[in-house]
Amino acid sequence: MAIIGAPSSAGAYAPGQEKAPAALRAAGLPDLLAVRGISVDDRGDVSGFRWRVDKANPRAMNAGVVARVAKAGAEQVASALAIDAGALVLGGDCTVELGTVAGALRGTQSVGVVYIDLDTDLNTPESTRDGALDWMGVAHMLGVEGTVPELAALGPRVPLLRPEQVLFFANDNVEPFERRIIEDLGIAEVRLAEVVADPSGAAEAVVRGWARQFERLLVHLDVDVLDYLDMPLAENNRRNVGLRFDQLMASLRPLLRAPNWTALTVCELNPDHGESDGSTLRTFAEALADALASSPRWRSH
Repeated sequence: MAIIGAPSSAGAYAPGQEKAPAALRAAGLPDLLAVRGISVDDRGDVSGFRWRVDKANPRAMNAGVVARVAKAGAEQVASALAIDAGALVLGGDCTVELGTVAGALRGTQSVGVVYIDLDTDLNTPESTRDGALDWMGVAHMLGVEGTVPELAALGPRVPLLRPEQVLFFANDNVEPFERRIIEDLGIAEVRLAEVVADPSGAAEAVVRGWARQFERLLVHLDVDVLDYLDMPLAENNRRNVGLRFDQLMASLRPLLRAPNWTALTVCELNPDHGESDGSTLRTFAEALADALASSPRWRSH
């Protein structure tokens, strides 16, 4: 397992997420993986960035830094996957996924992304005024009209992904602009209510069906999918919406057990949230290590 840190909040609404890779290591994540039988290659961090206002580009703030971080992440991911290692990318905001996807595409065009997020990140600098690129990542992967060319073209092909290579999982907060894109492009989705009703069953159905067509399966985990009152770690403090922590982990384990699972990207975690003694983050790290250890890829290596 190659651990790759991407300590950047360049695309976020505010600082905080750039601290997550160091905080997860401090919570013992590498050791938790090792004691579960996973050989860990911690490759450290790519050069990061703490969010700041970009008044010169108010509709796509810090886009140049987002591109730089994603390109650096892509190099590390591509290097890890070239030796058949699993990749655990620790963000950072959601734009880090652009690098994971670009890196995975270096070895094959057959890449699918299960995007676990309450949001769908299909906005563009033209559809929203707030300028936060972290809810525009999928739009840039798909090359939606109005996206930033520097970000849409940072991988080995443009667009990075076709619509059939993305599946939204547990999404619920979808802007009208985004809903039109989903419907027009026919993007697959397993919506929040379906996941809540049967977390493991919903994920297993994805693994048995949609996910089987790809050589490399990537899982994107935005911690914002969690109900903040159940597990207060996300940068977004939405309350009484989203998945409970046990529901998320029940969903994540089957996805990571998929035979073609290749990389997991964890994003939008703010270590300043949760209990001050670090116990909330430790609970998250332990459950994440358990989920990763359930993957059959460690038995095959």
